[in-house]
Amino acid sequence: MTEPFEVITVVTDRVACDGGGGPLGHPKVYLNLGEEGRVECPYCSRLYVLQEGARAGAHAH
Repeated sequence: MTEPFEVITVVTDRVACDGGGGPLGHPKVYLNLGEEGRVECPYCSRLYVLQEGARAGAHAH
């Protein structure tokens, strides 16, 4: 298994990813972290991980 491009810790179970590169990024996609509390972007391979103690289904303030 290869290492992810970048690991981003989040506090919600839904994230939007656009590659972070402005015009060099990719189309914005919305990803659900699911029961595992993690998801890899299919475009840029960023790995989003739910912060320890955060609840799935919670909303950011």
